[in-house]
Amino acid sequence: MSLPSLLTQHIARRPQRIALLQHIAEQGSITRAAKAAGISYKAAWDAIDELNNLASRPLVERSTGGRGGGGAQLSAEGERVLRLYQRLQSLQTLMLEAAEESADLDLLGRLMLRTSARNQLQGQVSGLRREGRHDRVSLALAGGVEIEALITHDSTARLELTLGTTVVALLKAGWVQLLGGGEPAEAGSNVLEATVEQVLPDAQGPSEVRLELGNGQTLCAFAEGEWLVDRSIAEGSQVRAQFHPSYVLLGVPA
Repeated sequence: MSLPSLLTQHIARRPQRIALLQHIAEQGSITRAAKAAGISYKAAWDAIDELNNLASRPLVERSTGGRGGGGAQLSAEGERVLRLYQRLQSLQTLMLEAAEESADLDLLGRLMLRTSARNQLQGQVSGLRREGRHDRVSLALAGGVEIEALITHDSTARLELTLGTTVVALLKAGWVQLLGGGEPAEAGSNVLEATVEQVLPDAQGPSEVRLELGNGQTLCAFAEGEWLVDRSIAEGSQVRAQFHPSYVLLGVPA
């Protein structure tokens, strides 16, 4: 199975994140790999989450251990990505030599879009249904997980979406709501079963909650500390994450 083009583009423009994979392979620890890469522990987690979500299968297999540790190793897919990166480095050298003006590189940089959305999930269009001015787009993520997006018909046409199209679903962390216990879900919302992977308290506001889905992909959400305490939600807790289809933004390779 070939590496998806979206992940390939990400590798080309964010080589430091792929270098992190090499450090994980060498160090066997997220903490030590982050130090070797010259980034924070949190930045390392963010990088791994993004890479895992963009790949067809997780690149890093890990076990949490708090801020002081946590074992980690590359999956077979992660090792394959590293080999690909080495080939891309050779191609990049050739491209830089071929660029006649610095403006060429500036243009390439503008074409490589980066986004502020914390959650980026790769999937394929598995269904399209017209609903007035909107289209309800069903997305098949890895491991049989499915979500829906609600976009305008014009957006569907502009993105040239058809069954099987590979897309990235973008979702801001603030749009993800956690549900605990028997709390009812909002009708029509996407509801995903998840395990709390990490809770990062913030004295200035809501806590950041990292969630692991059953397919190995991750979501980031925010929740008030008091809400988490009242429901005894901590690392390892089972929760549900809900978000309305209209909050799901879709992107395709240019």
